[in-house]
Amino acid sequence: MGKVKVGIVGLGRLGRQHAENLAFRIPNCELLAVCSVIQDEVEQVQKEWDVKYTYTDYDEMLKNKELDAIFIASPSGFHCEQIEKALHAGFHVFSEKPLGLYLEEAVRVQEVVNNHPDKVFMIGFMRRYDRSYVYAKKKIEQGKIGDPVLVRCYGLDPAKAINGFMQFAKNNYSGGLFLDMAIHDLDLARWYLNAEAKQVWAIGGAYAYPEIAQLNDAETGAALVKFENNKMGIFVAGRNCAHGYHIETEIIGTKGTLRIGTTPDKNMVSVFDDNGVVKECSDGFLERFEQAYLSEAEEFISCIRENRQPSVTVEDGVLSTALGYACKESFETGELISVQSPYKTKPLSI
Repeated sequence: MGKVKVGIVGLGRLGRQHAENLAFRIPNCELLAVCSVIQDEVEQVQKEWDVKYTYTDYDEMLKNKELDAIFIASPSGFHCEQIEKALHAGFHVFSEKPLGLYLEEAVRVQEVVNNHPDKVFMIGFMRRYDRSYVYAKKKIEQGKIGDPVLVRCYGLDPAKAINGFMQFAKNNYSGGLFLDMAIHDLDLARWYLNAEAKQVWAIGGAYAYPEIAQLNDAETGAALVKFENNKMGIFVAGRNCAHGYHIETEIIGTKGTLRIGTTPDKNMVSVFDDNGVVKECSDGFLERFEQAYLSEAEEFISCIRENRQPSVTVEDGVLSTALGYACKESFETGELISVQSPYKTKPLSI
């Protein structure tokens, strides 16, 4: 086939990055349409990039039969409905994480995806496409650390981003610390351990920003997860990291250990001045995972052109969401939670 013609919905920070990748950095892809409820965002992209079609109504964009695929980068609460509509309209679909804000609707989306086997569906767990994380997975598969038994993850957002988060959360777009942030780490643990979660205990609080507690959420939280075969996961997530964006992952095996991102270095440069020797840190997720966001979009386009499905599946989205909800429930109740099958669990309120 020729170029895959894509329409994207959502032009916020991440949506804009995805749109740029689709428009300028991926061969055999054409960004044909953009959609945002914010008129200024649409007008700016049209003016700067000369995109052929612009919309402020998602349903109107789905009527465009020149499109082959829909790329969903809208707020989390819209994902499920937009995925279903796009698939029913006959498009291939990429959706950012999480799959949705309610577990029940995530399960429903999986059914819709499975009813459209001729369409490519991909969920945006971009860390599976980051070169360092892919390298670690290969080392595990090669048996370099034996059997992986414990995954430890830190996911800390820079403190300077707190105001943007508060606006996002107040509009009920977040889903909470464990669904919004830790879900990437929860997915990685499932991937590296090749096991599903059985029990969760989560704690946390709002320490520097007590207003987060009013949202029934944590500024900083931690979860201890028991996986199948007694494998373990330790997860720390926070929104108040003074030194920058800190993502760190450790996989401990029976014969060795792998660590990814032990220090959140911006690059290979060290600055020597009156402050001593300084290694600058990444400012945020767009900088740290720039390559991964591009690689996952490239994979989505390649899957369409090659008529195949990506390795990350809608089931990964559902099972990681189920684990995120269990962490959320444990944090809210203070109880040890058994992770039930998502196909039998009622949605938790947020």
